[in-house]
Amino acid sequence: MQVLQICHCYYPPFLDCARQYSMLFSGTGFKVVTVYLTGEPSEEVAQATCSDEVIFLGYKSSQVRGLKLKAIAQVREILARGTFKFCIAHRSKPTYVALLASKLPVISIHHNYDDFGRFTRRLMVNLFRSRLLLLGVSDSVRDEMRASLPKWPASQIETLYNRIDVAAIQSQFLSRAAARQFLALPPDSWIIGNVGRLHHDKDQATLLRGFKKALGSLPTNSLLVIMGKGPLEKDLKQLALDLGIAQSVVFTGNVADGKKYFKAFDVFALTSDHEPFGMVLLEAMAAGLPLICSDCGGGAEVVRGVGRLFPLGDDMALSECLINEFNGNNRIDQAETHARLNGFFSDQAAREYFWDLSFVKNLVGTN
Repeated sequence: MQVLQICHCYYPPFLDCARQYSMLFSGTGFKVVTVYLTGEPSEEVAQATCSDEVIFLGYKSSQVRGLKLKAIAQVREILARGTFKFCIAHRSKPTYVALLASKLPVISIHHNYDDFGRFTRRLMVNLFRSRLLLLGVSDSVRDEMRASLPKWPASQIETLYNRIDVAAIQSQFLSRAAARQFLALPPDSWIIGNVGRLHHDKDQATLLRGFKKALGSLPTNSLLVIMGKGPLEKDLKQLALDLGIAQSVVFTGNVADGKKYFKAFDVFALTSDHEPFGMVLLEAMAAGLPLICSDCGGGAEVVRGVGRLFPLGDDMALSECLINEFNGNNRIDQAETHARLNGFFSDQAAREYFWDLSFVKNLVGTN
């Protein structure tokens, strides 16, 4: 039996999303065929997808707008030459392609909020509700979908957390000394790390203000390291200057495979505004870093019980978290963090949860 997985693209983080869902079928006897609607063929991408077959349709993003009739026809051809049990589709466009190209059950993965804010999107999924399972990457995404589709049974709108191959990620980390050397960071500084696009959604402005408030209670050589680029880079650098902390803030820009260098940090802080999930938190957990996160969205779900949470946008509360972390107050045992990582956010944990979903069990029961 085969499973067809349809992805809009393979650009980060969606290549790893495809890998995550391919790994659900490891050792099950199912073969996974992954189709990327956009993007040029790449052997490296094909290998990283971890599917039995990878097909690149090679469209530009502009070419798969509207009804996507040609893509639908090509997917029908792919389905006709195999024995497919169901489809997995990431995001809205691939979901429409899967629904219109076949009569198969479709598992639709939703990585963001407000996917059903548009009436047309609600209309489409309501038309095909009898063969749809909607999966949110966090309970907060799931709950928003349930609110948008109130007539759907709860069993058809579920959560399947994002996850990582814990051992594989841990094998990639550089040592603390090597990571600091690569990033040109002082070997003896106390370093707060933040990784993400420099965008309003990530709210690094609160991070800068919280760091400023905490500095008087932190070591004199403390640094805030922000890894990433984005439209707010200039504004954030100016804010650091205005706060008088520019000498203690390092903007690294984009760093290829940045997670390899997480051990350079002493603590990891995520200040995002309603983050749907927060994959960087899993990578920070795998690196054994203490976690500080805004108390909203999927990020809070990841951290709750194994990290410090503060109200969104509250720079004073964030500063207190930073000070308490440095002083070791109420510090979380890292064994608890790793237990949560492996128990909820690993490939193995996701595989067990997926095959226990009632929608999936009903599919398998008709083999």
